[in-house]
Amino acid sequence: QVQLAESGGGLVQAGGSLRLSCEASRRTGRDFAMAWFRQSPGKDREFVARISGSGSDTYYTDSVKSRFTITRGDAKNTMYLQMNSLKPEDTAVYYCAAGTGIWDYTLQSEYDYWGQGTQVTVSS
Repeated sequence: QVQLAESGGGLVQAGGSLRLSCEASRRTGRDFAMAWFRQSPGKDREFVARISGSGSDTYYTDSVKSRFTITRGDAKNTMYLQMNSLKPEDTAVYYCAAGTGIWDYTLQSEYDYWGQGTQVTVSS
């Protein structure tokens, strides 16, 4: 079993930046992919970005491309989301997810482990 813990959320003005972190409770292997999802009030949870176990492969949803960057720490049990040029529509609870053997990285059901979420609020 793996526990995930997010941190780094907060309140920021539009155009500002935040860096989210996600730490897994133990070291993970090269097949342990990690991802960020988010959920805005009244909306379904949506995929934001994912990174492969090795950290060499990344993928983003169109709305955050060129603004967000997903990376993994050297120990591979940590993941980060650098969010720049934030917009009010980025306001959401951001969740860290992880798992192995994932085929469709955008599907929530593919992930075995989830964090509790961290609130990001972008004011206009």
